Amino acid sequence: QVQLVESGGGLVQAGGSRRLSCAVKGSIFGIKSMGWYRQAPGKLRVLAADITSGGTMNYRESVKGRFTISRDYAKNTVDLQMDSLKPEDTAVYYCNVVATVGPTATRNYWGRGTQVTVSP
Repeated sequence: QVQLVESGGGLVQAGGSRRLSCAVKGSIFGIKSMGWYRQAPGKLRVLAADITSGGTMNYRESVKGRFTISRDYAKNTVDLQMDSLKPEDTAVYYCNVVATVGPTATRNYWGRGTQVTVSP
């Protein structure tokens, strides 16, 4: 059974930094991308950043220049370094893995989420 195990959430002051880590437990074949989504209270879950199997990184506009995503292919982990945090970054952060399961089909795997709270 596949599990995405997240760590690194917590409370941080505005301007501070936090590093989130996600480890894939079990085997996932055909990984297309790994990344982090976030969901603020009362809002939809949205992409914060992801990295494709080819190494292309995508960032939400509001986190560009402050967040850095990285992936360790050997350890099957994906990290999100978050710097210059703002109160509006407060959200539950979810690890996500997208895997190719067919010619045109993909499957999403999700972690349980880790809370990041940025105080003013």
